[in-house]
Amino acid sequence: MHFMLTGLVASGLILSGCSQVRGHQGYIVDPVLLQAIQPGVDNRQSVEATLGRPTFTGQFDDNSWYYYSRETKQYAFNSPTPRDQTVLRVSFDKAGNVTAVDRSGLEQVASITPDGRTTPTLGRERSFFEELFGNIGAVGAPGAQGRSNDPTRP
Repeated sequence: MHFMLTGLVASGLILSGCSQVRGHQGYIVDPVLLQAIQPGVDNRQSVEATLGRPTFTGQFDDNSWYYYSRETKQYAFNSPTPRDQTVLRVSFDKAGNVTAVDRSGLEQVASITPDGRTTPTLGRERSFFEELFGNIGAVGAPGAQGRSNDPTRP
């Protein structure tokens, strides 16, 4: 009986580590408020009053505001994966009036797969010890490449 109870508790602990953890990042989306922003009707002040401050603004000008929201799921120690994503872009003209409202979702998420565990580089491959001790004796040695202390030589 004692072994059965211990096994039941242990299996419960193991299975609880496999439960799904949900997360949220960014703006909390309210679909009614998102639909309320209309080009030609709203301006910067009305957008900020309706949606609040943007998550971030355009990198090169302040004429685009972005509201970013992402829902994620994660099992145990795995990396979180996106479950839902919304990016709302509100564009303004020079006078501050809304010209366009664009919305994108999870279809814009790019999935990249790194190639191996190392980054390919140009040049020769050197071992750890060659990297560590490779320049010993090369600095200031006759005929070594590099800058000279003589101001007349380049």
